Amino acid sequence: MAFTKLSIDAAGADATRGSFPPSETDVWTIFRALRDARSVFGLRPGHIQTLQAMLSFLKPGHGETVFASNNSICRRVGGIDERTLRRHINRFVELGFIKRNDSSNRKRYRVRSSGGECISYGLSLAPLLQRASELIAIAQEMENNRRDRIFVRKQILTKLAHLEEYDPSNAFINYARRALRRKLSLPEYHALLASTDAECQSLSTPDDPPETMELPANNGQTVRHQSKSKKEKKDLDNDVADEELKPHLLTSVCDQATSFSTEKLRNWLDIENHARTLAPMMGIHPETFEKAKNAVGVQKASCAIFIMLQLGKRIRDFGAYFHSITLGQRQNQFDPLALIKRLSETNERIV
Repeated sequence: MAFTKLSIDAAGADATRGSFPPSETDVWTIFRALRDARSVFGLRPGHIQTLQAMLSFLKPGHGETVFASNNSICRRVGGIDERTLRRHINRFVELGFIKRNDSSNRKRYRVRSSGGECISYGLSLAPLLQRASELIAIAQEMENNRRDRIFVRKQILTKLAHLEEYDPSNAFINYARRALRRKLSLPEYHALLASTDAECQSLSTPDDPPETMELPANNGQTVRHQSKSKKEKKDLDNDVADEELKPHLLTSVCDQATSFSTEKLRNWLDIENHARTLAPMMGIHPETFEKAKNAVGVQKASCAIFIMLQLGKRIRDFGAYFHSITLGQRQNQFDPLALIKRLSETNERIV
């Protein structure tokens, strides 16, 4: 049923003359607004079904009063008992959505005078219709809140998926997913999103190494080696002059990683196997290492492990830094040869 204007000549048993301003809002729009906002008023689905049945008795141009008997309303609701109906009606009266206009014998009817004036005895829904703007505004606010919660929730889930891809063992992921199982308010969703952003930020922008170890601008950039005339560095200086990184140069400069190996690392295969052993000890998941290998190559991924361990405490989070230089924003800037050269210079200055 759809109609937009309801009018009545008198507003109830007090025989007040005049006409109620017709509502330009579809009565079913008002009903849907109250249905969507029912939790605000403490209404249950049964209340809404009763109201729907009562509204269905209204006819266009015949006012806003329901004249149907309780028995007729019960049948239209679906066979509820009369006590339940009375409880529902009383609840609507308490909320100010329905007004009782009782006759002397409790019957519901309308009487008219010869001049066309009328008095209606029954259940007046005029208060409900008069609150149309309020109900529609509340329903719209709740809908906006619902949509915003869904929007923020999807953002959180997307960021968690990225976190899980890059660092499956991250404890924050389990915490966030447990929180999402509950029905959160919009401020709680925003707080969780902020925490998730912070966690993602820690992966994408890890602490930089000291300025002396700044990554070069591109893979082709090299750094001049300032050699010192020390006999014990002669062989190493010759290696550094080469543009291709050799396994023994990596293992000699990155002695921290090499010291953990029980066997001599002779070739890139030995270095890769040792890097795979070191990665979990540094908080880098094996799947992350495999993805880095596919993204930048096994040599670069292995060099990253050795170089990071050599830098030691200058890197706050090994997992985040490894992701940044192999899978993240600094992937194209990571140049193992240039870093090894700088590390060798640092070692010379220390000596």
